Amino acid sequence: MPELRLLCWALLLGLVRACPEPCDCGEKYGFQIADCAYRDLEAVPPGFPANVTTLSLSANRLPSLPEGAFREVPLLQSLWLAHNEIRAVAAGALAPLGHLKSLDLSHNLLSDFAWSDLHNLSALQLLKMDSNELTFIPRDAFRSLRALRSLQLNHNRLHTLAEGIFTPLTALSHLQINDNPFDCTCGIVWFKTWALTAAVSIPEQDNITCTSPHVLKGTPLSRLLPLPCSAPSVQLTYQPSQDGAELRPGFVLALHCDVDGQPAPQLHWHIQTPGGTVEIASPNVGADGRALPGAPAASSRPRFQAFANGSLLIPDFGKPEEGTYSCLATNELGSAESSVNVALATPGEGGEDVLGRRFHGKAAEGKGCYTVDNEVQPSGPEDNVVIIYLSRAGAPEAAAAGEGVPGQQPPGLLLLGQSLLLVLLTSF
Repeated sequence: MPELRLLCWALLLGLVRACPEPCDCGEKYGFQIADCAYRDLEAVPPGFPANVTTLSLSANRLPSLPEGAFREVPLLQSLWLAHNEIRAVAAGALAPLGHLKSLDLSHNLLSDFAWSDLHNLSALQLLKMDSNELTFIPRDAFRSLRALRSLQLNHNRLHTLAEGIFTPLTALSHLQINDNPFDCTCGIVWFKTWALTAAVSIPEQDNITCTSPHVLKGTPLSRLLPLPCSAPSVQLTYQPSQDGAELRPGFVLALHCDVDGQPAPQLHWHIQTPGGTVEIASPNVGADGRALPGAPAASSRPRFQAFANGSLLIPDFGKPEEGTYSCLATNELGSAESSVNVALATPGEGGEDVLGRRFHGKAAEGKGCYTVDNEVQPSGPEDNVVIIYLSRAGAPEAAAAGEGVPGQQPPGLLLLGQSLLLVLLTSF
């Protein structure tokens, strides 16, 4: 038994004293240090002692950091990786380092970084990512870094910054972000305001300049004049055919999305039908209704026709086209959305519409048209629905949802040739 205990201690001692051959390991000022700098390494060497708290891999030739690269050193507090050739940091490479306080990735070629790994590094106080090839930082990249004091992002290729990206950094006292090619459009205006009011040291502000548009090239953000900016707004409306138009088999349904905002928002249609989801991110037809070159379409006239002016036309509306039609507008300042549910029901035939709403119809006595009684009363946004009923004949008298008055044309009742089209339209 004493021999077994002695063997265990020997193994543990050997584990603590282990060190990769190219590196020097030892204790200094109470820290367990592994120095692997200037070793011409092309990969993170294995075999580190588990109690290492400081690891230097600076000035090597590391091309990337794979998942689990530092799994052997979970107690690491300082990691120095500057002056390598790192282009990518894989997800899971840094996530295990929950005790990390200092991380230096400066002077590399970083363009692909696992930003989600930072969510595990809540103890981080220093983050150096300057002199890389970063073009984009997600809005929530720093959401867990409440202890971060110094952040260096200068000399990258950042064109814009998501509004609120620095808000979680409540301990931040130093930020370097100069020498990035910023696009001075509405999306960056918030940073100018934040920089003037935040209790954060931001050096070299004269070098935080605009690269585009050309007229503003070289202008410091701190001297940028106010820009006419506004977040998107949308209004979804129904555009009926002209009164008296001939009603063809499979009538036409038209929606129009009126969009406002500065800069001009991008329009996107999201259509949810019983057969699946349809996404339309750009116009797919010209003014003549024919498919534009390169537009995905089964024929020369797409089933859903999206025009450049914000209109959406469904030339042959029927049961397969029932569902939710959403218009989304997005610009640098945010997004807005408006939706409408559309259901087609044929009076005289009981059943359920696409939303599960029970309906039944009966011929109005002697009138040749229908009254419709809904068994389900509206109770919320899901009951905002466009219900389109086609009548059997062209008599102008009708009662809508039990509220119409015989002899009067109810609101939303459109005369199309010899038929009646009743449209109840509500948006949410």
